[in-house]
Amino acid sequence: MTSSKQLLWGAVLGVGIGGAMMLWPARAWSDTTPISLPVETVADYIHAVVAADREVYTKHAVERMQVKGVVAVSEKWEEKNTMPLPIQFLMESGRAIGKKGLGVQYRLISFWPINKRNMAANALESIGLGAVVTNPDRPYTGVTKVGDTRYFEAVYADLAVTPACAGCHNAHPDSPKRDFKLNDVMGAIVVSIQLGQ
Repeated sequence: MTSSKQLLWGAVLGVGIGGAMMLWPARAWSDTTPISLPVETVADYIHAVVAADREVYTKHAVERMQVKGVVAVSEKWEEKNTMPLPIQFLMESGRAIGKKGLGVQYRLISFWPINKRNMAANALESIGLGAVVTNPDRPYTGVTKVGDTRYFEAVYADLAVTPACAGCHNAHPDSPKRDFKLNDVMGAIVVSIQLGQ
């Protein structure tokens, strides 16, 4: 197994262990009374795990391995047998959780996306992006509706956590913004949770 595949599987395993650790206390109760949490709290927990996994992958896998010349990272990671970029890692894990039918999804959006599919999908996301650009410490939340299904959405600021994040976006030929700096808001992570009818 190549080192990039080992690293990718290690990151995936870390995500799984992190999720299990987050859910363990709820499973440890001996009382059979259902535990109820506000949807905002659930979204905050999901975001915390996703953001931590992304930061760890960015700093301790991608950046460290590139600096040491161990492995390359590229947009066409599947074709070139390289590691996925941090945004691709997050988007792939978001698609994987979406396929599980749990009613939970997450993805990245931006006012300045390199890939146009990563633009806001509705008014709440667009307003939320504006809100987190000006106030990155607080998520913007609300309820949207697709057909007859309602979703709680929380929009969290997504920051340039390393100089490589800003540098990659600033240098990309398709980037509409080329002056990102470390810790700038580059976009947002949207957590979407299906609500009961």
